[in-house]
This record gives sequence, C-alpha cells and structure tokens, in this order.
Amino acid sequence: MNQPLKTLLPSFALTVCMICSLNFCAAPADAQGASARFDSKPTSEFHFARLVYSNAPYSRRGRGGASWAVDYPEAEYHLMDGIERMTIIDVELVDYDGIGGRLISLDNDTIFDYPWLYAVEVGQWYLSTDEAKRLREYLDRGGFLVVDDFWGPNEWQVFVASMKKVFPDRLIVEIDEADPVMSTVFKVDKSTQIPGRRGVRPGNIPYWRGIYDDQGRLQVAINFNMDMGDAWEHASDPGYPAAMTAMAYRFAVNYIVYSMTH
Repeated sequence: MNQPLKTLLPSFALTVCMICSLNFCAAPADAQGASARFDSKPTSEFHFARLVYSNAPYSRRGRGGASWAVDYPEAEYHLMDGIERMTIIDVELVDYDGIGGRLISLDNDTIFDYPWLYAVEVGQWYLSTDEAKRLREYLDRGGFLVVDDFWGPNEWQVFVASMKKVFPDRLIVEIDEADPVMSTVFKVDKSTQIPGRRGVRPGNIPYWRGIYDDQGRLQVAINFNMDMGDAWEHASDPGYPAAMTAMAYRFAVNYIVYSMTH
C-alpha cells in the first residue's frame, strides 16, 4: 500500500525573521496571525512557504520595495484553494491577510520544516554567503525551491550571481520533457509561456530550467521569462486568461507533489 504523503515529508526545521518595512503587524488584532506566518511549525501536511530575501543593490529595484512580496498574499490565497480542490493533500488554506501561509528567511531553522519553497522576482534577489550556505543545506537535505517571475538577460545575471553562491559546483540545465516533474500528476507542456497580468513580454522565450543533485533529483525549478505568481494571483480576474491559470495550477501541483515524494 502506498504511504500517505504526510509520511513522506522530509524531516526539516526553519524559522523566519520579520522585515520591518512591511506592515504585517500594524494592527494588534493581526499580531497572532503575523507571528504564525513567520515562526510557526507546520500545522498541516502542506503550507505555501515563501522565501524572504534582500534586494540586490544592483538590481532593477535596488533597495526600494520588497521584491519577495510581489503577488502576496493573493497568489497564496488562490493557489492553496486550488491545491485543496485538485489533490488530496492536507493543506492549510490562506486568507486574504496571508494567514495560513509561511514567510521564510534563511537565518531561521524553521526552513527545514517545509519541503517546498517559493521565491518570486529572483532577478532582484541578493543572498549573502551565509544565506547561500543555508539554502544549500536546505536543498541537499531534501528541500525543493521554485523560482519565478524574472525576465531578460540582466535579471538572469542577478539570479545566477546568488545561485552560484549556493551551488558553485552544479550546472543550471534545461528540464527535459521526460523529467518526472513534468508528469508527476499532470502531463504539462513546457513550451507554454505563462504570462504576467500585462501579457507576454515580446522577445522573451520561456525556459523551464533546473538544478539537479548527484542522484538526478530536481532541487531547483527555474521558471524564467514567465510569471506563474500572476497566474495564481489573478485566478478570479476575468481579465487574465483562465487557460493560463489552469496551466500554472498544474505546474504547481506537479512541483508540490514532486517535492513531497522525491
């Protein structure tokens, strides 16, 4: 008999630091919810865990605005609702205040409690040497990272600069159509470009890339020149194509189930 997914979760551990520039704890009534997002242990089989990072000073955003918070928490709200409907995974739903999601910084051991980690706008991120070392430990211990919503050669270079700190010894390669992650639950077509809310950016070819460990397990799924976060965030927006949201949901289900079973 197959083991239930909850018995297949990696035995991790992680905590999160608060970013003072955000107003998650502005209202006293929300203090408990904000604390849960940053430093709680899992209460369900799966949580949406979002990586909190600093902007690279030489990125497009520089030091202005929190790139990691783009699409938050609407992307979490809609995706987790979809995961509950499309799978039998025990998920904690996320409300419009973000309660139910997790915000994960790399200086906190709670990270090892979550098998799946999402990082948005990584064309703006900066990882210190210590953060890169911690992310490597997380990934080598069985964690799975999805990076999303970055575009063009300049943002690619910013992303790679930090990722080389994490994996100086591993190559970034194209994910093959035959890779198990492409058919873990749904058979998906990686030639499709999942657009942002404002549409496909001309001249940007979509790439589904990855980093693998020595046993051939996908550790990092790289969605380059596409925006799955927008597809999740705008799931109920009639101005966003429903077919693209459906495709983004299928990729998310595959990534999540892969992370919990590999």
